[in-house]
Amino acid sequence: MLEDREEWIQRLDNNQVGKVLLPNIDLESIEPMHALCEAYPNTFYPMMGIHPCDVKENYLGVLEKVYTILKENPDRYCGVGEIGLDYHWDLTFQKEQKQALEMQFEWAIEFDKAVSIHSRKSNQDVIPLITQYAKKGLKGVMHCFSGSMQEAEKIIACGFYLGIGGVLTYPKSGLQEVIKNIDLQHIVLETDSPYLAPVPYRGKRNESAYVKEIALYLADLKGITMEEVAEKTTENVIQLYQLK
Repeated sequence: MLEDREEWIQRLDNNQVGKVLLPNIDLESIEPMHALCEAYPNTFYPMMGIHPCDVKENYLGVLEKVYTILKENPDRYCGVGEIGLDYHWDLTFQKEQKQALEMQFEWAIEFDKAVSIHSRKSNQDVIPLITQYAKKGLKGVMHCFSGSMQEAEKIIACGFYLGIGGVLTYPKSGLQEVIKNIDLQHIVLETDSPYLAPVPYRGKRNESAYVKEIALYLADLKGITMEEVAEKTTENVIQLYQLK
């Protein structure tokens, strides 16, 4: 997205998207994330963490480096993420993913940061861990939520938010039946850019400006105005991630 950076950043303004949270992925993504945040300090807000798909043999060394970066300047980061468990691609490091997740949960509690949790085919392990650590003060978002009503209720009971993105707009996702019964006070909107673009951009590169399409869809689903959706979900994000 570097080649057309100015264009898609302008589209943020065109669609009234004022703040974009940037979860980190691995060691290589840290520098370009910092550069973007420094270039647009009032628009982009960084997180720090390691994505579960990047947990490999050297994960302890990587986590040590990431923790050092976070500890040196915790106020620089609005959250710990993107962290979690991913059982879709490879189960080789399943045990290591769990350990990495718990370690990063501890960081979030230590520095009073909200987490952004990635869970793919792993809710059966992630939700009990959220329940356990929420008792210690953990807070955050179940990123890209697409689970059942029962799972949603368990997550909400921990004080967590449901991150809702482009999947909501997919006719066969089944997510509509769950989310229409969830109060806005438990929802934040997201895009998972560059993946999972909402209708009418499905199959194309996703970008943060498309969160407006998700807000429009959610408003129609609930029979309320987009302004109501935007106001409450924005309020949720600002409060959770302590944005200014």
